[in-house]
Amino acid sequence: MRWTLIIAAATPLMLASPAMAQTDPPAMQMPGPTSPPQTHAPNAAEDEGEPDHAQMDHGPMDHGAVDPDAMDADATDAGAMDHSQMDHSQMDHGAAAEAVGDEPAPAAPSDYAAERFYSAEEMAAARRQLRREHGGAIVSNLMADIAEFQLGDDETRFHWEGEGWIGGDINRFVLKTEGEAGEDDVESAEVQALYSRAIGPYFDLQAGVRYDIEPSPHRAYAVLGFEGVAPYWFETTGALFVSDQGEVSARLEGSYDARLTQRLILQPRAEINVSADDVAERAMGSGLTDVELGLRLRYDITRNVSPYIGVSYETKLGDTADYARAAGEDESDARFVAGVRARF
Repeated sequence: MRWTLIIAAATPLMLASPAMAQTDPPAMQMPGPTSPPQTHAPNAAEDEGEPDHAQMDHGPMDHGAVDPDAMDADATDAGAMDHSQMDHSQMDHGAAAEAVGDEPAPAAPSDYAAERFYSAEEMAAARRQLRREHGGAIVSNLMADIAEFQLGDDETRFHWEGEGWIGGDINRFVLKTEGEAGEDDVESAEVQALYSRAIGPYFDLQAGVRYDIEPSPHRAYAVLGFEGVAPYWFETTGALFVSDQGEVSARLEGSYDARLTQRLILQPRAEINVSADDVAERAMGSGLTDVELGLRLRYDITRNVSPYIGVSYETKLGDTADYARAAGEDESDARFVAGVRARF
């Protein structure tokens, strides 16, 4: 009874106070992370007498009474653009693109900052050194590609192949040698001196002379050949030989480095020799004379020293095999090899 009298007395006072009548009581809000605080501040629309939406009748609206065509007409009358009536074929969409210029390229700069501090003679010497270091340098290489002992049924032999060169990227002087020595004597030995010129990124054309130290009788040859890397990284060497007696022969070699790891390399290798003439005094028949196949597994201790082991198989063919049989020699021979590949 006491609380009822207090509320009834307070209500006329609240309605009579202008400040209390114009301010809505704060809405009750449950705490929560997604409920921002509800505040209400008077704005100009309220001061100007904007209708109170709380007093509006939001009863059922008849949306079917709205005419869409009338709305479109009103929008068109209001200035809306009707794109369906535009002729896009007459519009120049490339007008904004810049035209590609055909002016010549600017000249290379001729003023260098270093010339402010160094004389013309010092700059010329520096440029000559730069050209030498980037393509004009003289470099050299000496490599024993094969230096191995071959263990066969009859005897142990020592076989070698190597080359050295000096020059630049285009022109070089090349010195090659290969041979085979038995337990008692040197069975074959040759030396080639060649001029080598690069004819592409991967191949060199070579020309020069070859001299056979053994076997007797000695021969001198003119040499025309090539050396390089074929597709799929096959190292290839080929040469045509013309002796001082007019004898013509050829040789083709190839090898491939299959890297099992960064240091362990398996190398198959092949060599084929052909002769256009029958040379009885050197036990060499015409046609395909001999073929040598090898498989070597080497380990790069460093990039300059690589010991290896493997097998080698050599066979004589055609008339050359007949000469071997007549001399009491084997036509073919398989050997175990052990050696080292070294670069100096």
